[in-house]
Amino acid sequence: MLETVEIETGSSPTAAVIWLHGLGADGHDFEPVVPHLVWPGAPEIRFIFPHAPVRPVTVNGGMRMRAWYDIVSIDSDRGHDEAGIRESMAQTQELIQHQLDRGISPGRIVVAGFSQGGAIAIQVALRQPEPLAGLMALSTYMLLADKLDTEVGEVANLPVFMGHGKMDPVVPFEMGENAARILRSKGCKVLWQAYPIQHSVSMDEITDISAWLKQRLA
Repeated sequence: MLETVEIETGSSPTAAVIWLHGLGADGHDFEPVVPHLVWPGAPEIRFIFPHAPVRPVTVNGGMRMRAWYDIVSIDSDRGHDEAGIRESMAQTQELIQHQLDRGISPGRIVVAGFSQGGAIAIQVALRQPEPLAGLMALSTYMLLADKLDTEVGEVANLPVFMGHGKMDPVVPFEMGENAARILRSKGCKVLWQAYPIQHSVSMDEITDISAWLKQRLA
């Protein structure tokens, strides 16, 4: 199983958030936002931040870094390394199963991710045998779009939070909008939020995420 950073807001968590980082980062990347995500009277939540495997990334000159899959070139879907994508999906599914084994029900688990991690989170959330509490996809895009009709089950009404910077030079705003359209076409309940930022997460976005999590997990 992937190495993870875990933060629990109490001794007996009843909910879990599995949050995948972006390309080149690691599980510590979003660790500092946890205090800003809980609210007065919030249930005890386990935040799981996994470390992606280290692998060569073609677009970065073959440099080895933490990545959920290789990116061969920058184009509309960035879905070049299907084997790597599938491997990371399976590893994320293993993290979900671990939470189930620890007594947290599917309806109390949120899968989240930023950028490349968000792209994996989308794929995993759409393939669950039982509905999750929600999907959080930040500054990200859709992978394996041609596989969704045959691989995705019943995801109608899956709550989805999507946030994207209007000035994002890494993952163009239009790629995020396209992912939101596809999710809506599958029946997901997408909350789409745009922010005056680049490829990052702002405090306004963190505030919105906290409010959304409260709706899902309170």
